[in-house]
Amino acid sequence: QVQLVESGGGLVQAGGSLRLSCAASGRTFRSYVMGWFRQPPGKERTRVASIGRIGGITYYTDSVKGRFTISRDNAKNTLYLQMNNLKPEDTAVYYCAAGGGFDSFQYWGQGTQVTVSS
Repeated sequence: QVQLVESGGGLVQAGGSLRLSCAASGRTFRSYVMGWFRQPPGKERTRVASIGRIGGITYYTDSVKGRFTISRDNAKNTLYLQMNNLKPEDTAVYYCAAGGGFDSFQYWGQGTQVTVSS
Protein backbone atom coordinates (compact mmCIF):
# COMPACT_ATOMS: atom_id res chain seq x y z
CA GLN A 1 0.00 0.00 0.00
CA VAL A 2 1.16 3.56 -0.63
CA GLN A 3 -0.01 6.93 0.68
CA LEU A 4 0.16 9.97 -1.60
CA VAL A 5 0.27 13.66 -0.71
CA GLU A 6 0.13 16.34 -3.40
CA SER A 7 1.49 19.88 -3.10
CA GLY A 8 2.33 22.84 -5.31
CA GLY A 9 -1.10 23.94 -6.44
CA GLY A 10 -2.21 27.55 -6.37
CA LEU A 11 -3.46 30.55 -8.32
CA VAL A 12 -1.56 31.60 -11.43
CA GLN A 13 -2.22 33.85 -14.39
CA ALA A 14 -2.65 32.42 -17.86
CA GLY A 15 0.73 31.75 -19.42
CA GLY A 16 2.31 31.06 -16.06
CA SER A 17 3.83 27.90 -14.64
CA LEU A 18 3.37 25.63 -11.65
CA ARG A 19 5.14 22.49 -10.49
CA LEU A 20 3.10 19.90 -8.67
CA SER A 21 4.72 17.33 -6.42
CA CYS A 22 3.37 14.09 -5.03
CA ALA A 23 5.20 12.57 -2.08
CA ALA A 24 4.70 8.83 -1.60
CA SER A 25 5.15 6.90 1.61
CA GLY A 26 6.67 3.47 1.88
CA ARG A 27 9.46 1.68 0.11
CA THR A 28 7.49 0.44 -2.87
CA PHE A 29 7.13 3.68 -4.87
CA ARG A 30 9.29 2.35 -7.68
CA SER A 31 6.98 -0.63 -8.15
CA TYR A 32 4.03 1.55 -9.19
CA VAL A 33 2.98 3.16 -12.41
CA MET A 34 2.14 6.75 -11.48
CA GLY A 35 -0.29 9.23 -12.92
CA TRP A 36 -1.72 12.71 -12.64
CA PHE A 37 -5.44 13.23 -13.03
CA ARG A 38 -7.60 16.35 -12.83
CA GLN A 39 -11.21 17.19 -12.14
CA PRO A 40 -12.55 20.57 -13.26
CA PRO A 41 -15.57 22.01 -11.44
CA GLY A 42 -18.69 20.08 -12.34
CA LYS A 43 -16.85 17.65 -14.58
CA GLU A 44 -15.48 14.13 -14.38
CA ARG A 45 -11.94 13.29 -13.38
CA THR A 46 -9.68 12.52 -16.35
CA ARG A 47 -6.09 11.46 -16.77
CA VAL A 48 -3.56 14.17 -17.58
CA ALA A 49 -0.33 12.18 -17.72
CA SER A 50 1.18 8.93 -16.55
CA ILE A 51 4.66 7.47 -16.26
CA GLY A 52 6.15 4.01 -16.05
CA ARG A 53 8.00 2.55 -13.11
CA ILE A 54 11.45 3.76 -14.15
CA GLY A 55 10.24 6.79 -16.08
CA GLY A 56 11.01 5.48 -19.54
CA ILE A 57 7.40 5.49 -20.74
CA THR A 58 5.14 8.51 -20.51
CA TYR A 59 1.64 9.34 -21.67
CA TYR A 60 -0.06 12.73 -22.02
CA THR A 61 -3.57 13.70 -22.90
CA ASP A 62 -3.64 15.76 -26.11
CA SER A 63 -4.60 19.03 -24.46
CA VAL A 64 -1.40 19.20 -22.38
CA LYS A 65 1.16 17.84 -24.83
CA GLY A 66 4.07 20.24 -25.20
CA ARG A 67 3.06 22.16 -22.06
CA PHE A 68 3.16 19.62 -19.21
CA THR A 69 5.96 17.24 -18.25
CA ILE A 70 5.58 14.30 -15.89
CA SER A 71 8.63 12.94 -14.11
CA ARG A 72 9.54 10.89 -11.08
CA ASP A 73 12.45 10.55 -8.68
CA ASN A 74 12.39 7.04 -7.27
CA ALA A 75 15.19 7.86 -4.82
CA LYS A 76 12.98 10.57 -3.29
CA ASN A 77 9.67 8.70 -3.67
CA THR A 78 8.28 11.72 -5.48
CA LEU A 79 6.24 12.31 -8.61
CA TYR A 80 6.22 15.67 -10.39
CA LEU A 81 4.12 17.52 -12.93
CA GLN A 82 5.71 20.60 -14.48
CA MET A 83 2.98 22.73 -16.01
CA ASN A 84 3.94 25.55 -18.37
CA ASN A 85 1.89 27.98 -20.45
CA LEU A 86 -1.12 27.36 -18.25
CA LYS A 87 -4.57 28.13 -19.60
CA PRO A 88 -7.84 28.87 -17.78
CA GLU A 89 -9.16 25.50 -18.95
CA ASP A 90 -6.42 23.83 -16.89
CA THR A 91 -8.25 24.95 -13.74
CA ALA A 92 -9.07 21.83 -11.73
CA VAL A 93 -8.26 19.78 -8.67
CA TYR A 94 -5.20 17.73 -9.55
CA TYR A 95 -4.72 14.26 -8.10
CA CYS A 96 -1.79 11.91 -8.19
CA ALA A 97 -2.40 8.19 -8.35
CA ALA A 98 -0.46 4.94 -8.13
CA GLY A 99 -1.26 1.60 -9.64
CA GLY A 100 -0.16 -1.64 -11.15
CA GLY A 101 -0.55 -0.57 -14.74
CA PHE A 102 -1.33 2.33 -17.04
CA ASP A 103 -5.04 1.51 -16.89
CA SER A 104 -5.19 0.50 -13.25
CA PHE A 105 -4.75 3.05 -10.49
CA GLN A 106 -5.66 1.91 -6.97
CA TYR A 107 -4.23 4.60 -4.71
CA TRP A 108 -5.08 8.29 -4.76
CA GLY A 109 -3.96 11.47 -3.06
CA GLN A 110 -6.29 14.07 -1.61
CA GLY A 111 -5.81 16.52 -4.47
CA THR A 112 -4.42 20.03 -4.89
CA GLN A 113 -6.28 22.96 -6.44
CA VAL A 114 -4.89 24.68 -9.51
CA THR A 115 -6.62 27.85 -10.63
CA VAL A 116 -5.59 29.71 -13.77
CA SER A 117 -6.95 33.21 -14.21
CA SER A 118 -7.41 34.83 -17.61
